[in-house]
Amino acid sequence: MAVTIKDVAKKAGVSPSTVSRVLSNHPRISAETSRKVKLIMDQLGYHPNIMAKSLVSKTTNSICIMLPKSAEELFSNFFFMELIRGIVTQASRLGYDVLISSGANEKEELESVSRLLNGRRVDGVILLYSRQNDPVIDFLHEGGHPFVLIGRSEEYPDILTVDNDNIQASYDATKHLIALGHERIGFVSGPPELVVSKDRLKGYQDALKDSGLECRPEWIVEGEFLQDSGYRAMSFFMNLPDRPTALVMIDDVVAFGVLRGLHELKFKVPEDLCLVSFNNIPLSELSTPPLSSMDIGIYNLGYTASQVLIQSIQNNSDKVYPKRQIIPHRLIVRDSSMYSVPKKS
Repeated sequence: MAVTIKDVAKKAGVSPSTVSRVLSNHPRISAETSRKVKLIMDQLGYHPNIMAKSLVSKTTNSICIMLPKSAEELFSNFFFMELIRGIVTQASRLGYDVLISSGANEKEELESVSRLLNGRRVDGVILLYSRQNDPVIDFLHEGGHPFVLIGRSEEYPDILTVDNDNIQASYDATKHLIALGHERIGFVSGPPELVVSKDRLKGYQDALKDSGLECRPEWIVEGEFLQDSGYRAMSFFMNLPDRPTALVMIDDVVAFGVLRGLHELKFKVPEDLCLVSFNNIPLSELSTPPLSSMDIGIYNLGYTASQVLIQSIQNNSDKVYPKRQIIPHRLIVRDSSMYSVPKKS
């Protein structure tokens, strides 16, 4: 016979309502009582009926991670894996399950989010991307649904977001190369519709401008967050008559494509081309040569987004935290940018 709340209450010497409050993490339940009741639950093998609890509380204790495109492509990028690890870790600690959804295009993403929220399968959503003119954000904002955006929204500055200062981070990465004496610096960007691409491009441009250096359009290449994008960008740059001596790249995975192409063409890093990238995923220090990369605190981005969303759900308010949470960045300098340009005589 299945163990019930009444069984737990009798064994713990408390009322069934107290056990219910422990299950819902009620703030009026003392830590000592909570520990005692949970210990009895473990001893008796009690598992709450989530469906019944959901019907009573009108909550699911589940949140959704909305991936920006097909899962097959994303799971090859360590950035998203680390981001999701941070989200799931904090959600689990707060007693929430995590559902992952995706769509091949904006229409499918919107349909998925609408189905999950209107069907009461999740209490809120975390978006792992920030696009300009995004119908998913329009739907969530206009419907008053709890959600957190990892990134920055140009259309809705009042929503809950967790982000880096990507303009400043890119500025700092570019300034690092300028300090080494580089004057011809290229930039490998991401999809132009993503706000992160726009912000990091601006940081790069601002650093060049503030240093009195030229920003040439042919030294900026747009692509995807894929190795192939880096490979194609490298081929383009190295065939220019006046090629850059250094590159800032929007993502480590893109940088791996650049490294692969340079190796095939017998160019040396950093002697022929200095490289600085973003995200500082574990493989960046294992590449040949080890890659200088901007550490943006990927795990903390996910962890904080999960914390902010669940706090918003539980308090039915988005005023618990500042609207915009900024995770600090720091440049990890490795061999790929340890080369100063010889001074002109």
